[in-house]
Amino acid sequence: MYTYNYRIYDRYKRSVASLAVLGDEHANWRPSQFGYELFGCRINFQFPVIKLLDYNQRQSELEASRNPFATVVMAHLAAVQTRDDRLQRKQQKLVLVRRLYSQGFEREDVLNLLAFIDWMLTLPLDLETEFKREVEQLEAEREMQYVTSFERIARREELLKSIPVCLRLKFGSSGQELLPEIEQIEDFRVLEAILSAIETANTVEELRSIYQTTAE
Repeated sequence: MYTYNYRIYDRYKRSVASLAVLGDEHANWRPSQFGYELFGCRINFQFPVIKLLDYNQRQSELEASRNPFATVVMAHLAAVQTRDDRLQRKQQKLVLVRRLYSQGFEREDVLNLLAFIDWMLTLPLDLETEFKREVEQLEAEREMQYVTSFERIARREELLKSIPVCLRLKFGSSGQELLPEIEQIEDFRVLEAILSAIETANTVEELRSIYQTTAE
């Protein structure tokens, strides 16, 4: 922060305010200063701190706010609170989407915030599918499209159609033996890596080692 601060000042010759936003879960960790002293020369860089954890006690204030950053903070808190309860995470995610749709933001702002919510509140495929259906009902009323999660599901389904064909053409029946474990992979990026690796892999075992390494 100190480096960024003085480099911005050096580049633009304007006063710079640095602010730390802490998203950790340690209530007493609140660093607000950096400095050192050498041969009588002293640097003392102090900065204000915002601790997102504090907003657990200010939920009503967040819900009433039309500031887009209120949604960002709510998504972060929901992600922390639902780390071990994916069903509750789905419900919290749906609440945030409903709230966004009722805020009256511009479409681009809504989609940007939805992308952030989707990134913060990831769900297993089955709950993501349920979530999609509920949001589709909401979209029918609001006439706004939610894209991020659904594009990911669609991409996964597309890849799971293409990979078996490529395996059969490259490796014959032995390639089909990989399908049960490949179909358990939820991350479409790993599936993309598998599809790409089929072309260069010389054996089924080589392909397996490639995507197992990617999944890790």
